[in-house]
Amino acid sequence: MASNKKLYVGNLSHDLDNNELKTIFQPYGEVVSAQVIMDRDTGRSKGFGFVEMGNVEQAQAAIDALNGTEAAGRSITVNEARPQADRGDRGGRSFGGGGGGRRF
Repeated sequence: MASNKKLYVGNLSHDLDNNELKTIFQPYGEVVSAQVIMDRDTGRSKGFGFVEMGNVEQAQAAIDALNGTEAAGRSITVNEARPQADRGDRGGRSFGGGGGGRRF
C-alpha cells in the first residue's frame, strides 16, 4: 500500500510562500501539503519547509529532480524528513517546561 511521504526542503528564499513551494513540487506528483516554516516572533520564513507527497515514488522523484537545483535564486536541499518526535523531545528538555505558564 502506498502512503504519503514527507520531505524536508532547506535553503529556501525568505520570500517563498506555501503556494510557490507547492508549485515547485507539483510536476513530480500529488502534493498533499506544502508548508514554509515561519518564525513566530518575526513572521519571516526560517528558510526551510516541508512538502508531503502522495507516495514514496513521487517523493523520490522530487528528491532526485530537485535536490541541489535553484528555486527563487537559491540552491535548495531536498531530502526525506526526519520523524517529528525528535523535535518534541529536544524542546521539552531544553526549556524544562518553565515556559508553559505564559500561555493564556
